[in-house]
Amino acid sequence: MKDFRPRLKGNKLKAFENITKDETRVLVIGDLHEPFCLDSYLKHCKEVYAKYNCNKVVFIGDVIDNHYSSYHETDADGLGGGAELDIAIFRLQRWYKAFPKADVMIGNHDRIISRKAQTGGIPKRWIRSYSEVLGTPNWNFTERTVIDDVQYIHGEAGTARTKSKADMMSTVQGHLHTQCYTEWTVGANFRIFGMQVGCGIDHEKYAFAYAKAGKKPAIGCGVVIGGHTAINELMSL
Repeated sequence: MKDFRPRLKGNKLKAFENITKDETRVLVIGDLHEPFCLDSYLKHCKEVYAKYNCNKVVFIGDVIDNHYSSYHETDADGLGGGAELDIAIFRLQRWYKAFPKADVMIGNHDRIISRKAQTGGIPKRWIRSYSEVLGTPNWNFTERTVIDDVQYIHGEAGTARTKSKADMMSTVQGHLHTQCYTEWTVGANFRIFGMQVGCGIDHEKYAFAYAKAGKKPAIGCGVVIGGHTAINELMSL
């Protein structure tokens, strides 16, 4: 039988002793905010996918930015709506080619256009699906998914550590660009984790001007194996 465990040396291998080839190995890709994602982030995610022989992919949300239609102040010199969407679709095709089947959590930036349609009194039946607009027919856009008793959400309600404790369920999320960690909570009869996966944004772009004075983003992704092993993979910058 082929050994699917990562080739690690010494004590590092112990964490992977319970991994079998039949287990679900989920690559969790952080916020992209296309067309404002780092070009090198795709390469990093592909390398992590191969490193752990992943067999499932979850995009944690905000695959597009929709800066031109933001509820916050927008850049007057930035791209117009049509141009930003065209470039975002073009750049997302690289991701779709690399990961043609994936669950995609719907983030607050993805949701901007549908929210504005509701504000304008436009019924949902007039709005096309995310997959149709973005040209990603095999991506499953959803608010939440559960794999091996681990929930995957975008994370607008707070941090992964607080959400995991509130729901008493292992939780993986994005949304918070500066956070990348896995924290365990252990009780008498349970063990759960909260994972923030980081993101792939290029914080030098004008779309992130609001955060210039804050912390720099944590560029990374995550891997969850069988629901029992959670690994953060920060990208070398």
